[in-house]
Order: sequence, then structure tokens, then C-alpha cells
Amino acid sequence: MPRRFELLVFDWDGTLMDSAGAIVSALQSACADLALPVPSDEEARYIIGLGLNDAMSHILPDVDPDNYPRVVERYRFHYLQRDADTALFPGAVELVAALREAGFLLAVATGKGRRGLERVLESTGLKELFHASRCADEGHSKPDPGMLGALLEELAVTNNRALMIGDTTHDMEMARAAGVARVAAAYGAHPRNALLCYEPVACVDNLMELRQWLMQHA
Repeated sequence: MPRRFELLVFDWDGTLMDSAGAIVSALQSACADLALPVPSDEEARYIIGLGLNDAMSHILPDVDPDNYPRVVERYRFHYLQRDADTALFPGAVELVAALREAGFLLAVATGKGRRGLERVLESTGLKELFHASRCADEGHSKPDPGMLGALLEELAVTNNRALMIGDTTHDMEMARAAGVARVAAAYGAHPRNALLCYEPVACVDNLMELRQWLMQHA
């Protein structure tokens, strides 16, 4: 039976890596360091997946954008302090390896910067398993469809043969804007009911369920 999809595009934080808690905590600590309004857990989780500047404008709308670099610097400091305790979801390495072995093209579309993505790809051993990647500092941030468009062009795949897998409404909106089918990871940053508004072809509750769905339906 021919495959429905040729290219599988993964979000990183909250989809492959269990990093939502570290992101929220680091962002709150950064704001506290600079005596800025500290976002609630819900507010901080909402911006996961956005590029850092877009995230800053959302949670700190009354702060002069000239001050964003200071917030970003403190955020990175605190996030790296939590780095040793931040890991892939159990089964993530096996999932990616199995999909590569099955012949899928694999890519990452992430709100991380290029430096941050390269660091975690190296540290997790996943770098050689992905065919391509795009980061928020290389173009428009999610939910703009630019990252997906660039990946489709690079890998010569039409949008109807690609599938986006992500845990945020930003991932879902990006995929919908690009005309790409999507699977919602309800175990990540955004709640299931919000993800379902974007009509994903599936909504999974853990990585094992994601693997089963992909192997059977992708």
C-alpha cells in the first residue's frame, strides 16, 4: 500500500523534547531578573514554538522592543542552567530512527534559533537522522508558513505529501496555512481542545501513540 506522506516535519520543543517546563521557568526567571511582569504558566506556555522576538512582543507588549535582547539573554542563561534536566521524551530516538529506516524524509521546523537546534541535535544524537531543518531566526516565525514552504522546496516535496507534527496551535496554524496535513501532540505545551480547532488528521496523547499512528497511517 503506497504511503500517504513522503515528508514528516517535527516541531522540537514539546513534541520531541520534554522542554516545555524548562522554557516556562526560564522565561519567568528572566522577567523576574529584570523586574518585568512575570507571565503566568499559561501565558508562558502559549508562546512556546514562537521565535524569541515574537514571544517577547506577546508576553511583554508594554516593554520597549529595544529591551528584548536583555530579556532574551537572561532567558538563555536560565534555560541553559536547566539543560542537564531537559531530555527527549522517552522513545523519541527510537521513533525518529524507525521512521528514517522506513524511508520517510524527516525534517524539523522549530521556534529555536539555529545555534540552539544544532546544540540539541548533536547532544541527542539525532542530527544525522534528519534530512533538513528550519529555525525561527532564518525567516518568519511560526505561524507563518515560511519554514514549511522552505522545507518543501529544499526536499522537492509537494504540500499534499507532507505532514506536520507539533504540540502547539502555532504548529497547527502554520501547517494549515501551508496546505499541509497535521498531527497534534496533545502531550506538549498547548491543550487538546485548542489543537483540535485546527482539524488535525490525528491527535495523540503520547509518543507511543504517535509512533503507532505514523506507522499505520502515514
